[in-house]
Amino acid sequence: MKIVFATHNNNKLIEVQSQLGDKFNILSLNEINCHEEIPETSETIEGNAILKADYVTEHFKMNCFADDTGLEVEVLDGAPGVYSARYAGEQKNSEDNIDKLLQNLENKQNRKAQFKTVIALNIHGEQHLFTGICKGSIAKERSGNMGFGYDSVFIPAGSDKTFAEMNLEEKAVLSHRGLAVKKLISFLYK
Repeated sequence: MKIVFATHNNNKLIEVQSQLGDKFNILSLNEINCHEEIPETSETIEGNAILKADYVTEHFKMNCFADDTGLEVEVLDGAPGVYSARYAGEQKNSEDNIDKLLQNLENKQNRKAQFKTVIALNIHGEQHLFTGICKGSIAKERSGNMGFGYDSVFIPAGSDKTFAEMNLEEKAVLSHRGLAVKKLISFLYK
């Protein structure tokens, strides 16, 4: 079955494809000739996932799923949250975002955080939502060179490594996206 993953992010695509297996032919936005940035104007992570999935369904008439993820830091009242990708500005630069986060956490003892991913699946005229949450903490400095986004500073609970120090399989077991994708897989394979 062909299904669109509403993303331009190759790292996300690789991560999700590695979990979904070969029963599904996953197409990226580029592969369906959707090159525009789908507006993410919702104030919630769920809302942005729904906006992206609905955009593909409406404009391309294909089964699809979309995700949105936010890093929620306790001492920052849940920031950057829904604005995680644009935390340091509209240029969506991960290194700038991490710099701003570390600066805002300077001299803070509480470094508790969580990643939250919501996947909106539009299939056969119905919409389903799947949520994955990974609790952890923010490291004081970057460590590791795998992964993307905030991976080099996020340490999941129960681990002493950042996501950027883990391979895809290790990360998928613990990560917010991995947990949400497991729920998506359970639904698609039932």
